[in-house]
Amino acid sequence: MSLNLDDVLFVATLVQKKAAIQIDASKQYLVESRLHALALELGLKSEAELVLKLRRNGDATLKERVVDAMTTNETLFFRDVHPYETLRTTIVPELVKARASAPINIWSAACSTGQEPYSLALLLSEHFPALGRGGVRITATDISNRVLDQARAGRYTQAEVNRGLPAPLLVKHFKQDKGHWQLGEHVRQLVDFRNVNLVEAWPFATQFDLVLVRYVMVYFDHATRVALLERIRRSMRPGAYLLLGGAELLDPDVQGFERLTLGRSVVFRRT
Repeated sequence: MSLNLDDVLFVATLVQKKAAIQIDASKQYLVESRLHALALELGLKSEAELVLKLRRNGDATLKERVVDAMTTNETLFFRDVHPYETLRTTIVPELVKARASAPINIWSAACSTGQEPYSLALLLSEHFPALGRGGVRITATDISNRVLDQARAGRYTQAEVNRGLPAPLLVKHFKQDKGHWQLGEHVRQLVDFRNVNLVEAWPFATQFDLVLVRYVMVYFDHATRVALLERIRRSMRPGAYLLLGGAELLDPDVQGFERLTLGRSVVFRRT
C-alpha cells in the first residue's frame, strides 16, 4: 500500500522537527523507498503500516529509526581531493605553528560512516606523524547510531574503499578480513565518534581549530543554516578554519568569517 499525502507530510514534519532536514512533500517516492527496507525489517506489510505504527505509539526508538532511514549518508574517502591538499600544504602546518605544544582540535560534523574523519586521520598519519602522539584530537559526529557503529568499527567493503582511497594508503593502513578491509587501530584511535544532532544541544565544550561541516546544510532551511553556523563560530577559536562542501558558501547573514581562496579550495576563517 502506497503512502498518501498525509502520511508523507507526517514523516516530513517528524524529520524536520528531529533533524531539521527538509523533505519536499511532493517526493512521495523518496519517502516510500527510504521506509521500505525498515518496514520489512520490522515485519510490517507496507510503509503505510509503518507510518500508522509511528502515529499510534510515539515510540522514541521507532522515531529515531525513521529519521535515520530518511537521512542521506552519501560519503567517500578524500571527497573532492583538493580540500585535503589544502589541509596538507597550508592549513595544518599553520595550525601546528599556531598551537605550539597544545593539541589541535578538529570536528568532522555529519561524518556518516567515517570516511571523512578517517581521511583526516590518514592524512595526519602520513604527513604529520608527530601529531599522533597526543597532538591532535578528531571529534566525529553524526545523528545516526547505525552509521556511527560502522564508523567506529572501521570496516569497509571493496566498493567503499574504491571510492576515493588511494591504493598506497589502502595497502599500508588496512588489512583484508573476510571480504572487508579493516582500518588499523593506529588510525582509528585518532578519532572519537559521538552521536550529535546538529540542531540540538552539543555534548562538548571544546574550542575547535578546524571544523568540517560538508554537504549537510543543503538539507536545512535558511534560518537553520544561519543559526547553526553561528553556533559553530562560537565553538571555534579565533583564526580557526571552517570547510564546507564544494560550491557551498556562507549565507550573507552569517557574520564573523572571512572567505579565503587557498589553492583550489575556498575556506572560511573565524575573524
